[in-house]
Amino acid sequence: RIHCLEFDCVHEGAVVHPMATLLASLFAHAERRSGVSGKDFLTAVALGVDVACSIGLASRAPMRFFRPATAGAFGAVAAMAKLEGFDVETLTSAFGIVYGQICGTLQPHTEGSTLLGMQMGFNARGALTAIDLAAGGLAGPREVLEGRYGYFKLFEGSYDLAPILADLGRVWRVTQLAHKPFPSGRLTHGAIDGLLRLKTAHGLQAEEIARVTVIVPPLVKRLVGRPDIPNPAASYARLCLSFVAGTALLRGSVDVPDFIADRLAEPAVHALARKVEITLDDNSDENAVVPQTIQVTLTDGRQHELRLERVIGHPSNPLTREQHLEKFRRCWGYGARRLREENCDRLIALVDRLEAVSDIRELIALVGEG
Repeated sequence: RIHCLEFDCVHEGAVVHPMATLLASLFAHAERRSGVSGKDFLTAVALGVDVACSIGLASRAPMRFFRPATAGAFGAVAAMAKLEGFDVETLTSAFGIVYGQICGTLQPHTEGSTLLGMQMGFNARGALTAIDLAAGGLAGPREVLEGRYGYFKLFEGSYDLAPILADLGRVWRVTQLAHKPFPSGRLTHGAIDGLLRLKTAHGLQAEEIARVTVIVPPLVKRLVGRPDIPNPAASYARLCLSFVAGTALLRGSVDVPDFIADRLAEPAVHALARKVEITLDDNSDENAVVPQTIQVTLTDGRQHELRLERVIGHPSNPLTREQHLEKFRRCWGYGARRLREENCDRLIALVDRLEAVSDIRELIALVGEG
């Protein structure tokens, strides 16, 4: 069950959080047609997540395209095709048509450009287009995944489908998704989690921090080990582990307002960020997120260390329902367009009984009312 619209998720073995692409298109599709029940909607979500995460998990190469956008596009098509009852031929065409539109370069990630997230929107739009064109009879290319110029060879490079296919119908990837408790890149969450735990356990104060060392797998250092810079753009800061760590140490949390206006240039945050060193471990898995080790050295020479085998939000270290609801209520108030306060609790109650909802547009209406 998807509680309180926790859309942004990541499978920690493959760095795939398909929900943004998948749900954007699925909600749009459900809104334009009548009679999509909550039960059918949830079934489509589970299927779409399975497709997207399976594609990501099959990769054996370092991530070079943004899988939430690329693999997410295939998941979105699978979910909508389920609602439409596509046969094999039509579904194959839909996959081929969306493949012709897929984008997901990691260059915006490297530069901290807002285009990174927009690519998920582009692919959600492309998935809707693919569904419509396939339903209208347009034939797409067929060998989309493993063809000579298919997705796996061009976007991933090295892959192994055998273990993924063996798990189909037995392991549902939607049960393995990790939820994001903080509004920064998922790969920064280990540092946040570890530092907040150490801060709580030892009563650490920002002014007594001499050095922070975060020991991480290669993927983490490559994607969020960027240098702290003065007055960064929000899209850069969210993907800068040093900035995020400095924010966590100073404020005892990381939240949406920390990436807005003056807080991005706050000297105290950047002073702490400059004390953060990101070091590679000996992990040979180019897609691994954990383990991570967080070490804090104080000005009096004392040291504290914590090793994380699972980051908060992982299925084996999940958020509680209360933590989900607290995050949801905060995010409800952060939108660019103010949402009606009374609709917040109404939406929570509706999601709790989503299987019994006769038309998913009932849910959509609550987030559309200002």
